[in-house]
Amino acid sequence: MKELRSFVVTKNFLTLMLLGGAMAGAALAQAPAAAPATASAAPTKIAVIQVQAALTATKEGQKAAAELEAKMGPRKKELDGKQAEIKEMQERLQRGGNTLSDSAKEDLTRNIDTKTKSFNRQIEDAQGELEQEQQKVIGGLGQKMMAVIDKYAQQNGYALVLDVSSQNTPVLYASNSVDITKEVIDLYDKTVFTPTPAAAPPTMARPAAPAPTRPAAAPKPIVAPLSAPVKKQ
Repeated sequence: MKELRSFVVTKNFLTLMLLGGAMAGAALAQAPAAAPATASAAPTKIAVIQVQAALTATKEGQKAAAELEAKMGPRKKELDGKQAEIKEMQERLQRGGNTLSDSAKEDLTRNIDTKTKSFNRQIEDAQGELEQEQQKVIGGLGQKMMAVIDKYAQQNGYALVLDVSSQNTPVLYASNSVDITKEVIDLYDKTVFTPTPAAAPPTMARPAAPAPTRPAAAPKPIVAPLSAPVKKQ
């Protein structure tokens, strides 16, 4: 049994196959002679990649995500506190259904509504800010990632690389053997990512060595001794 080759099927490609079948006879009759083989054949391999997963899995992507999380941390903590406050007020209203006066219930209900509306607006603002920051990060990393994909494809003889990150991708099937996501991540980390060097601990200044005792009758040197080199901090 012949070994089945891995393949990629797309909706557009399936349509072209149906159209091409009806014209096969005429095409064969008019087909030109095959061109002579050249020394360097054109690349013919096809690959798929999950670009979004690759961006977040690179060391630079993880570093950017951690920095963004730290930046948005205080905002999230503030919103979590307001959400807890609203929840506590709602529970108080439920517990006091039979004990609170009507006016107290109305005041508490009005206060809950006001805080809930304010909280929802703040959530929308924070979400918009987060999306803007994410787009900045993705934009910066995306340009570098496209350069790495181009480099990897040229070095390994790929004629076509398809992004299958989106659920709306036209790719219906792709074998794991043509998925180059991990290989591209490794190449990105090797050629693009530069780890931030850890700050060196401060160097304690060494005490000056005591000057050697000279005999009283010894003459003074004509050239002054050179100063010791200063270490970079």
